[in-house]
Order: sequence, then structure tokens, then C-alpha cells
Amino acid sequence: MNNHSAESKAGEPRIQPLQINELSDDLIAIIVRMIAVNRAVDSREQDVLTDLVPDSGVAAMPPADMSALLANLPEIVRTMLRHPDLFAKQVDIGIQLLVQGRLSPRIRELAILRMGWLCQAPYQWGEHVLVSRKLGITSDEIERITLGPEASGWNELEQAILKATDELYKDAMIGDATWAVLAKHLDDQQLIELPIVVGQYQTVAYYQNSLRLRLHDGNSGLKAR
Repeated sequence: MNNHSAESKAGEPRIQPLQINELSDDLIAIIVRMIAVNRAVDSREQDVLTDLVPDSGVAAMPPADMSALLANLPEIVRTMLRHPDLFAKQVDIGIQLLVQGRLSPRIRELAILRMGWLCQAPYQWGEHVLVSRKLGITSDEIERITLGPEASGWNELEQAILKATDELYKDAMIGDATWAVLAKHLDDQQLIELPIVVGQYQTVAYYQNSLRLRLHDGNSGLKAR
């Protein structure tokens, strides 16, 4: 069984996750989509998700085995599966951005972490610190993300990525000066993708904070570096 920290945005979860006896075979297709997302970011949840859909097929699994595996399904997934059609669309966007995205993983994670910090989103911040560390983003760099684009040490593109994220958060638009810098380094598809990545993870922060999702064991929330 997964362990979870009681820490969330504030207080207990507002919507309880699905219990094992509420999960249906129809939800397995969404879990399959999630496997692709978690593999793309080398998530610590990918093995659990993959185990839920073994090579022999879910239909061939005895009910007791299915229940045991579903018991380890991450709590965030069991919560979002209360709105499965919407969650499936969210997962599809994640596949596009994380698996087929044009931005480099480093640039993408700088933007995601900055938005997570601006939104003071413990779940998003903590999970993406773990992802970022696997990409080689250091604890010092993660600390600098909390300080923003004016902190010393960023190169021109990295500073512009953080500025763009701040401007989208504050003004719902990337300013002309920041855009001019981004356009020196990114192609048209990357320029289109950047505000969508930032907006997607602002949305993620909104629902994680609003639902008061509890942190996974090993996610230290906004303290993570």
C-alpha cells in the first residue's frame, strides 16, 4: 500500500480517492495512457503503473491479484479517476507535451518548476524536483528557480524561460522583450509549445491545490530541493 504524507495545500483532501471496489476495467485504458507519461519523465510511479497492465493482459488476472495491484495505484490517480473522461484528456495532453514535445526536457522542467513555485503547489513542485534531479538539474539550480529569472547563474535562454513563465502567470502573455530573446533560441513549434506547457502546469497546480491532494511518500513538497 502506498504511504502518503498528510501534507497538502491545507488540510485533508476535499475529494476522497476511489476505493478498490469502485475501480472498473474501463479505467485500465486511462492507466495505459499514464504509463506513457510516467515513462517519459522516468517517474518513480512507472513500475507500479506498468505492473497494473502486465503482458498477459488485465483480463487474465485473478480478481485477488487485480485488487492487490490496484491497491498500489497512486492516490492522485484514484482521485482524478472520479472524472475519468476529463482525466483521460489531461493525460493525453501530458503525453503530447512530455513524450512528443519539442522543448528540451531541461527547459520544460525549468518552466514547470517555476510555475509550481509561483502557484505554491506542493505536490507539483515536489514531484518535478524529483524529475528534474534525474535530468541533472542541481539542488542549487532548483533553489535559484525559487528566486526567479533575476537570480545570477542563468544563461540567456534559461532566464528568458523563467521570465516568460512569470509574465504568463502575471499578465497572461509573454512580453515583447522576452519573446525576442526566446525567438533567438527556439523554433516556431517550440515557441507555440512553451505557453501551452506553462498553462498546462498552472492547471495542474490549480486542481492539485484545490483538491488538497496529499503528497506521496518521498515528496517533500515546497521544501524539496
